[in-house]
Amino acid sequence: MQTTLYGLRKAKGLTQKELAKELGISELSYRNKELGKNEFTQDEMFFLSRYFNERMDKIFLPRK
Repeated sequence: MQTTLYGLRKAKGLTQKELAKELGISELSYRNKELGKNEFTQDEMFFLSRYFNERMDKIFLPRK
């Protein structure tokens, strides 16, 4: 998951701080979630899915 989300964020030229602000969370909280140390809430996953125009499963489910 973290690789996909990292790639999507970088492709848009966003920093963790900028995306955290879009989500309404702290930069530290976002960083920990992107690294897989904490989980995104359902609302955050829905927001990111819409923000990046990608299906939630593509962003958040592990790839085989």
